[in-house]
Amino acid sequence: MSANKLKKIMKKMEDVLAATSFAEEGESEAARSILAEGRRVLLALKEGRIDVKTVKYAVNTAKRISANLDVLYVVPVGKQDGADDPLLGVLQSELSAEGVPYRLVRKTGCLKQAVIDYTNREKDILFAVVESPNSLDADCNNKDTRLSELWQKLKCPLVVVMDGAGA
Repeated sequence: MSANKLKKIMKKMEDVLAATSFAEEGESEAARSILAEGRRVLLALKEGRIDVKTVKYAVNTAKRISANLDVLYVVPVGKQDGADDPLLGVLQSELSAEGVPYRLVRKTGCLKQAVIDYTNREKDILFAVVESPNSLDADCNNKDTRLSELWQKLKCPLVVVMDGAGA
């Protein structure tokens, strides 16, 4: 067994013991927070395409498995960072009201490339949630075969939430 793997196992054991101590003292929220460290769900959104079903799926799943939520918000190249998007403000308010630990990451360009880059950099992502396959390719260079190759090597599962009527 490698030293790195052993360190990860030891860290996990320490976290479980710390969470157990907090739970025994009635601090269940602190215990959940400790166990959620390192477990993240990625919600990938495109400006103007914040689908309620997709958000609800990602939020409920993150809550159910005690994971934190990373919200990757992508706007087309040449546009501002989407700070004026009212749907994004509503989403942030709802996440705060529900007590869902989250972080907002803003990027520009192609959603597919942003998801690939983010999951390659962030190793704790359990899976990525997106609204539809069509939103992934919008604003992407369709001639980029390297992007398609990278997509097949995505470092985590991809969950696509689609409207039942359109399926």
